[in-house]
Amino acid sequence: MSAESQLRDQICLLAKSLFDRGLTGGSTGNISARTADGGLLVSPSGSCFGRLDPARLSRFDERANLIDGDKPTKEMPLHLAFYETRSTAGAVVHLHSCHSVALSMMPDVDADNFLPALTPYAIMKLGKVKLLPFFLPGDEAMGQAVKGLAGKRSAVMLANHGPVVASKDVEAACNAIEELEDTARLAMMTRGHAPRGLNDDQIQALVKKFNVEWDA
Repeated sequence: MSAESQLRDQICLLAKSLFDRGLTGGSTGNISARTADGGLLVSPSGSCFGRLDPARLSRFDERANLIDGDKPTKEMPLHLAFYETRSTAGAVVHLHSCHSVALSMMPDVDADNFLPALTPYAIMKLGKVKLLPFFLPGDEAMGQAVKGLAGKRSAVMLANHGPVVASKDVEAACNAIEELEDTARLAMMTRGHAPRGLNDDQIQALVKKFNVEWDA
């Protein structure tokens, strides 16, 4: 089996895992990954994470031209913005996960640091998550907003919409976006109860030990 065939299968396997556990539903969410030749494999427009077909993934060349497969997700500008601004990006995942969307609607969240510091793992896997304003689905302005971050964030939260995470490969991106949703769930579960989160010294110790992008 070729490396690209393996990547196609991995994308579909991980997407189905996210779908089966309710992290995105219906035909929501999209996923992409770099191929060895610098191109991209992308989930098609209107596709369901629970039923992706490896043979029908949208295939782009290294210049972002569609060369094979079904019509890609309308959120391509969002994906391309991460690849263009983060040299380490090997995959991008976008979900409509409920708890992170719920947290994005709360009036007192910090737009520059969306997730509260409740556990070490969101800090380690995501750094600071930027909360972006609401955009219409498919609006190219989402991509422009990500480009405006100049590659300094690996994850953003689209208000009233869903999280987007870039990482070194598709497995790492899926793991990171799950951590984002889990932390948002903890935040909503403990909301109003004054939970004891990590203090500044603990956060900085994590940042130093795990080389986290944090001060940007």
